[in-house]
Amino acid sequence: MNLLQIPLPTDTAQAIYDTVQQVTTVKTEAVAMNAFDLALKGGWLMIVLLILLLMTIYVLIERTLVINKAGKEDSSFMNRIKDYIHDGKIDAALALCRNTGTPSAQMVEKGISRLGRPTTDVMSAIENQGNIVISKLERGLPVLATSASGAPMVGFLGTVTGMVKAFMNMASAGSNVNVSILSTGIYEALITTVGGLIVGIIALFAYNYLATRIKGIVNRLEMQIMEFMDILNEPVA
Repeated sequence: MNLLQIPLPTDTAQAIYDTVQQVTTVKTEAVAMNAFDLALKGGWLMIVLLILLLMTIYVLIERTLVINKAGKEDSSFMNRIKDYIHDGKIDAALALCRNTGTPSAQMVEKGISRLGRPTTDVMSAIENQGNIVISKLERGLPVLATSASGAPMVGFLGTVTGMVKAFMNMASAGSNVNVSILSTGIYEALITTVGGLIVGIIALFAYNYLATRIKGIVNRLEMQIMEFMDILNEPVA
């Protein structure tokens, strides 16, 4: 006897048909769903993650422009400063520093303005100006650090609230639990986690990138200030 020829009960056939239709519908919706639709499934916490992402992108672009500007240096700057100082043209040296406007020029200007005082006073003035310059370059980095650490936590919070919603929907549905009832909570649980990790990774990479760029500028500033101090201490020919 061929088992395939045995007719199925009407209720069983209808249940199988409904299950197949439901699975087909879920697959079709999954294929048609784009990133924006998925983000909407994440709930209101996705708004928080979006704000953190926009802040991260803004700080990255704005700081990159500032750092690029600060990193531009005139290769002949220190030679001209040396010539002005040895020739006694202090006003011309100060004017050159103001017109150049780079972080190193600002620090050299502060040192030139203290000429005639003890070397420790000159160095102290330069260091104070350097701290101001560095603090300006590092402006916005705390925002990236907050996004890097806070975004994953927001995502995990969405995971918890999403699972709570899923279990509440299960309890409300009783014995009529199906995929559509659970999908809302599960979507929120998983999508917020993914969103939080993505924002956190972008913010972390942006922070490390900018911190590395700033460190390079600081190292170059230290070398130029050492060169400036050598100019002050070397004998005039």
